[in-house]
Amino acid sequence: MHSIPVLRNTTGVAEVNAWAAKGDGIMSEEPTFEHTQLFDHELSPEETVQLRNQLCFPLYAAAKEVVRRYGPILDDLQLTYTQYITMMVLWEKKTVSVSELGNELYLDSGTLTPLLKKMEAKNLVKRTRSAKDERRVDVSITPDGMALRERAFCVPVKMGSCMHLSDAEMAQLAYLLDKLIRNVRKSQTDSSCSGVSA
Repeated sequence: MHSIPVLRNTTGVAEVNAWAAKGDGIMSEEPTFEHTQLFDHELSPEETVQLRNQLCFPLYAAAKEVVRRYGPILDDLQLTYTQYITMMVLWEKKTVSVSELGNELYLDSGTLTPLLKKMEAKNLVKRTRSAKDERRVDVSITPDGMALRERAFCVPVKMGSCMHLSDAEMAQLAYLLDKLIRNVRKSQTDSSCSGVSA
């Protein structure tokens, strides 16, 4: 089992290592990106601006590649990836406000408005102004949108087969990404955010 590179002084290391200990074949293949030594020593100023020493780059590349693989799978549903994750929220909650939807998906109103307009044109969702608060716009799933859910059951299965990660690796990755998102969002209002290379 290969060791998992972690940031120095990062809280939650014990929890992450616990995830790793539960599974077989964690980090069973050598990573493409050269991050195994990234946090083993203090980086020089020159090293901090080398691409191989940036944590943000494999995150960017992974997100781009995963979304790209979703493309042909979602073509059968005639959905873009952003429309798909919007439908996932509405399949579960049926009706949410535009503001709540934006918070769930980390999307601003400038992105949501044209997105919902296109989905409404497909009769997948319906927007209505709240009777209790005219400033609030609610988004509800339509019968046609709800009917699409059963056809989407195969999507996570197909995507899982592309990733070749064990259950333990997926749990570990989900834990770390959730923690990263929360920390980065918190740092937007936290003046103590340091200049650690990422």
